[in-house]
Amino acid sequence: MEKPLKKPAWIKVKLNTNENFAQLKKLVREQQLNTVCVEAACPNIYECWSAGTATFMILGDTCTRSCGFCNVKTGSSDWVDPDEPRRVAESILKMKVKYAVITSVNRDELYHGGAEIFAETVKEIRRLSPHCQLELLIPDFKGCEESLNIVSESKPEVIAHNIETVKRLTPDVRPQANYERSLEVIKNIGRLGIVSKSAVMGGLGETFEEIVSTMEDLRAVDCKVFNVGQYLQPSTKHLPVKRWVHPDEFKEIEKIGKTLGFSHVESGPLVRSSYHAEKISGILADS
Repeated sequence: MEKPLKKPAWIKVKLNTNENFAQLKKLVREQQLNTVCVEAACPNIYECWSAGTATFMILGDTCTRSCGFCNVKTGSSDWVDPDEPRRVAESILKMKVKYAVITSVNRDELYHGGAEIFAETVKEIRRLSPHCQLELLIPDFKGCEESLNIVSESKPEVIAHNIETVKRLTPDVRPQANYERSLEVIKNIGRLGIVSKSAVMGGLGETFEEIVSTMEDLRAVDCKVFNVGQYLQPSTKHLPVKRWVHPDEFKEIEKIGKTLGFSHVESGPLVRSSYHAEKISGILADS
């Protein structure tokens, strides 16, 4: 077994379990909701929840796919709760969220991959919190344009789809996904007139040049927002960390991203797909 790399000093998570964090945790539990913050063991959960923000994960907690980096359970499920959109919307109202991110596991066995539940969730949130801006972090829906159309017709402000890693590593990191298919999804988001977003993890064995190449590929399909952070191994069953990306490299990536023309770039060791998602509000105001 490969010996884990020792974490560097810059990989630190500030624990901040204040009263607001406790209230949000209680609310999520009472509403029987899943959050990617918990299921994916996100290092920023304390910061985000204590600030009153969270990323909700719909369509259950079991994913059809078996990506090598992800801490979400893998398996098959027939679980669909038609009341879930209402419960998510009511939680967002109680939390007074101004910018919410809604994501899901992959449900490849469902017709349209669960796109209708995404759309219904947006509808319910709009009904209860009409001023809340919404970002949907979607799977690739196996490239089904009809599924993407269903989601886009609900009119979220942003649709994100994470390409996750560089082209060379995609077969190992995302065995049921496809690099070109993800680019096509992002391209189609832009064609539908919605702000597109994607994210990459560093430290899985890619080179700096490959990250830049991936950024160039994303800009070629008019991706507007880009996030990149350090991959953290959730358990010994997951892919190992191959290298710790230095903060200076993240700064350089951010600089290159702005040069390439991304409207917004978040780049740093603890950055995740939905980290500081609310900063996109400025972009939306200008679009």
